[in-house]
Amino acid sequence: MGLIHIDLFTTLDGVAQAPGGPEEDTESGFEFGGWQAPLIDEVVGQQIEAGMEGMDALLLGRRTYDIFASYWPHETGRIAELFNRIPKYVASRGAQTLDWAGTTQLGPDMVAAVSELRGKHENIHVIGSLDLVQTLFAERLFDQLNLWVYPILLGHGKKVFADGVVPANLRLIEPVVASPKGAVMQRYALVEGTPSVGDMAQTDQAGR
Repeated sequence: MGLIHIDLFTTLDGVAQAPGGPEEDTESGFEFGGWQAPLIDEVVGQQIEAGMEGMDALLLGRRTYDIFASYWPHETGRIAELFNRIPKYVASRGAQTLDWAGTTQLGPDMVAAVSELRGKHENIHVIGSLDLVQTLFAERLFDQLNLWVYPILLGHGKKVFADGVVPANLRLIEPVVASPKGAVMQRYALVEGTPSVGDMAQTDQAGR
């Protein structure tokens, strides 16, 4: 069964809105579009490309799809070749114009649609697509969370972990990687169960 990977770029205060460019997403007057660009370095680039190893499908929300579809078909290079070659799936309730070759719109039942994708592909990546990601978090419809955290605070903007998150356990599956400009890459796998609780006072006494 295929895996669903969520790839996100976020600030220290959890903002993931419009990392790529000024006009990417200005909803609610967001004025920091393109905040990721000054913090890109060689290590970030290497890790982003390494994370795409084995990717054989893209699952995107409507807004991210529109951004990608207007950009990647006109680009060259390793990432462009990959994105243009593999199948793309769009999670959107409305009718869409899907001009990017290899694109399919998913049906309204997200659980069924993701289950079907798992049967077709080995490594399906969700990039950006914050509204879609909230649904995947709420329904536990993901297997791995790949999170780049950048050393800035923006104070407002769409957050990675919004109101739809449900209690879940994650396991760090690779050593954390830090870039020269301070970005930190963390890769987590979703595991069974919900977070446990305890009493720190009792833990402290047991350790004495």
